[in-house]
Amino acid sequence: MSVLRRLHVLDRVAIGLLVTGLVCVASGLLPAADAGDAMSRIAPLLAFLGTVIVLAELTSRAEVFDVVAARVARAGRGSYPLLFLLCVAFASVTTIALNLDTTAVLLTPVMLALAARVGIAAVPLALTTVWLANTASLLLPVSNLTNLLAADRVALSSLGLAGRMWAPQLAAIAVTMACLWGFYWRRDRRAPAPRRRPGGGPGAARVEEVCAPGPEGADRYLPPGVHRPADPVVFRACALACGGFLLAILVADVELWIASATAAAVAVAVFAVRDRPALRWSLVPWRLLVMVPGMFLVVETVNAHGLHELLASAVGHDGGTLGLFRAAAVGAGLSNVLNNLPVYLAGEGAVPVGNHDQLLALLIGTNAGPVVTPWASLATLLWYERCVAYGVRVPMARLMATGAALALTSVTAAVTALAATR
Repeated sequence: MSVLRRLHVLDRVAIGLLVTGLVCVASGLLPAADAGDAMSRIAPLLAFLGTVIVLAELTSRAEVFDVVAARVARAGRGSYPLLFLLCVAFASVTTIALNLDTTAVLLTPVMLALAARVGIAAVPLALTTVWLANTASLLLPVSNLTNLLAADRVALSSLGLAGRMWAPQLAAIAVTMACLWGFYWRRDRRAPAPRRRPGGGPGAARVEEVCAPGPEGADRYLPPGVHRPADPVVFRACALACGGFLLAILVADVELWIASATAAAVAVAVFAVRDRPALRWSLVPWRLLVMVPGMFLVVETVNAHGLHELLASAVGHDGGTLGLFRAAAVGAGLSNVLNNLPVYLAGEGAVPVGNHDQLLALLIGTNAGPVVTPWASLATLLWYERCVAYGVRVPMARLMATGAALALTSVTAAVTALAATR
């Protein structure tokens, strides 16, 4: 019991979910065949999780993110409002063009490194990443796995989905910007950033070369100089590995886990030669690899015992404006209780086949709504792991309260835009 008390709350949640899922299988509540199918479906997801986190950890140690952060800070020209717009654009474009999980894994370390360089707290930049990873994932099929499923269901091409979702996407991003500035980026909300990142490794001392805020009360900071990595060979190899990963998921017809595994293998190989002590078992994201199977087993059990009927009753058959808001509310609410991917999969079957706009409203709820609880979306889980690895403490009560406000306003605005452009 003393060991359990020392664990982080999410570690206990992960273990609890896995134990509950295994009990469901052992007791027969979840048939073994259904459990096997669920594990087969998520095996590539687990492979992606394990390898992409290792890639992100080693890339961070190689100081790739520090170099990118310094360049973004210089592009802001010492202005916090301009830096805010740059960060919003950076996170939005990354999410839309790549996908929200890539934003959570590869952009989060950039934002956290950026915080120290511009003299503000890490939390505003961290929240910029995770909120836009979710709310900016409506436009293209590649932006979110749920979009691919929805586009197939309503027979829309990439351009077709973009043509239907451009207004909801703009509305969601606009509301996210307002919430970010009001809750975290305003002058009186920015606390000074820590002076250095915890942990050793190449360039750890260089992280102390941060920039201070500008004059008292001013929306200014002192732009940093060029960041030079301690080991250029490791830096270049990891930068190429990340670039290859992004290129593969953009233009090559390969599975996501294969691209991340190949890039991680390159990073591991170069560290094996140049910095072998950096290769340790703690690089593997054990919490996620325990939580995700448990979560899917529990959701499969609930689905086998009435979740479909519950969703069908809650969503209803109304394809009008009221039906859109009902579908979105159900998707957002249940995503924060369970997880958005299984909720969308279950909700898709509950929406009548001909109600295309109602399905898109459900998509809005399951994409833009999962910003309240840390387990609401895979992107949020990945983001939280990056924050913990970087030594950033995220205030959970404030995260959930402000996330609830964002979920309510962004989903409402996006569904309103969807209804207005139907």
